[in-house]
Order: sequence, then structure tokens, then C-alpha cells
Amino acid sequence: MLVNPYNGAMPTTIDSTGTDVAAEIPLRVRGCCQPVAPRIPGPDAEECAAIFRALGDTTRLQMIHMLAEAREPVCVCDFTAAFDLGQPTISHHLAKLREAGLIVSTRRGIWTFHQLNPEMSSAAAEVVALLH
Repeated sequence: MLVNPYNGAMPTTIDSTGTDVAAEIPLRVRGCCQPVAPRIPGPDAEECAAIFRALGDTTRLQMIHMLAEAREPVCVCDFTAAFDLGQPTISHHLAKLREAGLIVSTRRGIWTFHQLNPEMSSAAAEVVALLH
């Protein structure tokens, strides 16, 4: 039995003339078809994955779009009015965006106001720019 380094063992097949047909099939070698770009460095890949996870929910995606279009920080009460969701759910979504470094929050009395993080990473800023 021949061993193909790309996908494992290949059965030996003998045709009617006694020739091993599998031996005539060229073996595939990993990385022989198309050169690929180098992998994204670990920290950059982790950051991008965190951003995409945070934006992987339609509500959070809409919130980032609204914040990108807003001239002033947006109150949590405005988000509860814009979505058919309760305040705890809205706060959960905002916390996810905050954890990803996409937004910052400030408290004014009993209300919390949210805006895009002016110090977000360049990768995050590029993604946000696509949304508005």
C-alpha cells in the first residue's frame, strides 16, 4: 500500500496487465498548488476575532451603526426605544461592545451614555467605517 503524505493511505490497485494503477497517480504534496499569504500574527488575529464576535449579533451591529451616525453620545434609553428589547438586554449588548473596545460609556445621573471609542484600534476603526 502506498502512503500519500497529503491524505493518508492509498490502496494498491492492480489492473488486468499487472500494473499498479495507484503508482501511476502522482501523489499530492501539501502546499504544492497555490502559495498562500502568511498567517495573521497571533495578537492581531485575536483582536480581529474579538471584534467580529462582538459584531456577530444584528442588534450590536445596528448599535455600532447608530453610534457611528450619532453626533452626541447615545443614552441607553434611546437604544431601548429603538429596539424592541428590554433595558437589561440592551445593557448586555452594550457590555459586549465595550469589552471588545468598540465603545466607551459615561454615566450622567441615573443614565449611561455611549459613544464609539475614540481610541479604538485601527483594525476596529476600519470595520466600523464599513458600517456607515
